[in-house]
Amino acid sequence: MVSQVVKIKNPTGLHLRPAGMFCQEAMRYKSHIVFRYRETSEANAKSVLSILGACIRPEDEIEIICEGDDEVEALQSLVALVESGFGEA
Repeated sequence: MVSQVVKIKNPTGLHLRPAGMFCQEAMRYKSHIVFRYRETSEANAKSVLSILGACIRPEDEIEIICEGDDEVEALQSLVALVESGFGEA
């Protein structure tokens, strides 16, 4: 299992478009991928509805957690996507 905390940089948080991008990227990997937010809650990174339900706002921090055969690659890819601001920042 690998994880990393990242800050949401895009000005609108994880609304539909970036949530869809995050979900699509997560689905490219076999690993189980979730993200922890507000210290105690978790969302399934492979479910747009779960991501949207988390109501992640700009400047929120999330911890991306990956577990599986391709966990390192999955984590690196998702962290890079968040740090890029989903093309909005």
